[in-house]
Amino acid sequence: MQLAIEIGPIAPDTLRQSVEWVQFAEKLGVDMAFSAEAWWSDALTPLAYLADKTSQIKLATGIMQTTARTPAMTAMSALTLHDLTDGRFVLGLGASGPQVVEGLHSTPYHPPLTRLRETVEICRMIFAGEKVRYQGKVFQMPLPNSEGKPIAVQHAPVDIPIYLATLGPNALRYTGNAAQGWLGTSFTPEQPGAHLDYLSQGAAEAGRAMGDLDLCVSVRVELGDNVDAMIERRKPAVAFNMGGMGSADTNFYNDAFQRAGYADDALAIQQLWLAGKRDEAAKRVPDAMVTQFQALGDAATVTQRLAKYRDAGVTTLKLGLDSAGPIGPKRFELLEQIVDITGGL
Repeated sequence: MQLAIEIGPIAPDTLRQSVEWVQFAEKLGVDMAFSAEAWWSDALTPLAYLADKTSQIKLATGIMQTTARTPAMTAMSALTLHDLTDGRFVLGLGASGPQVVEGLHSTPYHPPLTRLRETVEICRMIFAGEKVRYQGKVFQMPLPNSEGKPIAVQHAPVDIPIYLATLGPNALRYTGNAAQGWLGTSFTPEQPGAHLDYLSQGAAEAGRAMGDLDLCVSVRVELGDNVDAMIERRKPAVAFNMGGMGSADTNFYNDAFQRAGYADDALAIQQLWLAGKRDEAAKRVPDAMVTQFQALGDAATVTQRLAKYRDAGVTTLKLGLDSAGPIGPKRFELLEQIVDITGGL
């Protein structure tokens, strides 16, 4: 399995540490570093800065929101990062959720999958050097009854890998059908079919094999002996995903846990969260909703746990190492330990 790290928020007082973090990962042979886009910064600018500070590690967006930019601007930004990184850029895209999209970006959320599909198709036309003539449900290029004309972006044709962050069944099928990689969350190797069955269906429909797809799955890792304490610390974050990462009607994280066999728990936690009972929501999280979706324990236990991800078909582990605190010596040490562990798998 390959490894990927998360860069985390970029701030003036931690910029040097962030650069050293990615450089250290590169030295250890980590394959990718992901820059997120949430409530603190865009995903692209940190990668542009890091492009000049690295030489081997792939720099990826994890993710760029399809509602925050037009497809053409997404593609042009990707081309710029492709050039700045000398071909090391990976375009990670996702639909985000209605609370962020409609609350922060002033854009209607629906239809998210149609927008994602059309964005990918337009990006690939631009990457191929084509004049863009596209008449979709969300995007029309050029606009009908306008003064616009088909335009080709002035860049030589290139192949930029596209990874998609998807959770719903239809979106997973599309990912298997069209993407080079899947950015997976809410994944347990005990129930891989909750995600991989749909990816496999989409791949088969396109005449592809699952081996054509990099299954890049997020996993929080913590090394230590007091597993009970680890579990309790992580329950509030699980409760947040069940109740806060989406609305009452649209929460793909909650849906994924339901498909993995935790329907009653996921719905009960969501109801408590939405009722404002956040402490009760965290207490309602069963231990298994932490341990089955993360890798916690001593080195032997974590090794066995990560081996299950490998056996389930995961090809890249996107490591969440917040257990070691802010970027610094402890996080560097934890990454080095995980590199040693996975080197033997």
